[in-house]
Parts: sequence; C-alpha cells; structure tokens
Amino acid sequence: MLAVVIGGLYAAGMYLMVRRSIVKMIFGLALLGNAANLLIFTVGRLTRGRPPHVPADGVLSALPVADPVPQALILTAIVIGFGVQAFALVLIKRVYQTVGSDDQDVMVTENQGQEKLGQEEER
Repeated sequence: MLAVVIGGLYAAGMYLMVRRSIVKMIFGLALLGNAANLLIFTVGRLTRGRPPHVPADGVLSALPVADPVPQALILTAIVIGFGVQAFALVLIKRVYQTVGSDDQDVMVTENQGQEKLGQEEER
C-alpha cells in the first residue's frame, strides 16, 4: 500500500513540476519532498518496537527496536524542505510582481524582449 502511495506522490509531483505555472511547480516540489520522506520512512523498516535507547546495564535485548536514523533524516529533510519552499514562495511573489504572470513562457518572452532593448540602446 505504501509503495502505491509513494509512486502516486512521485507521479503527481513530476506532473506538476513540468507544468508551465511556477506555483504548480512549487506544489510539485512539495509533493516530491513528501514522497521522498515517505520512501525513507518505508525503507527504514517500520517497526513497532521499543524506543531506540541503551538500557542502564548496557545489555541490548533481542527484541526489535525502532531505528532512529531514518527518523532523524526525515526530520532534517522536513526542515530543509520547508525552508526551500518558503524561499521559493517569496521568489515567486517577487517574480509575479516584476513580470505580472506566473507562466514561464511569458517570463522567457519578457526577458528576451528586455535583452533586445538593452542591445539596441548600446548601439
């Protein structure tokens, strides 16, 4: 079941990443981040066990315990992903204020028009 969910998140994220709208691209980036976190969580083997700590006597039991490494990686990825998404949203807002559209084709056309004006002014 988790493999299907992860595959669906990756597929939806990739679909949104190739759209022309930058806002949709950021939503796709968020979906890809969540899919990667779920993949790490799944690969780290879901174990309903005791917390991952060493007892005071130093003897480890043979009972299954939770692996803390995937959890630490996911927490780090969540924080980094949130920072990237916040930066991207601020960048999108600024681009929209400058260009007046979130369509990538309009941005490229607008930028090329400004470059041509700059070259003509130099002559």
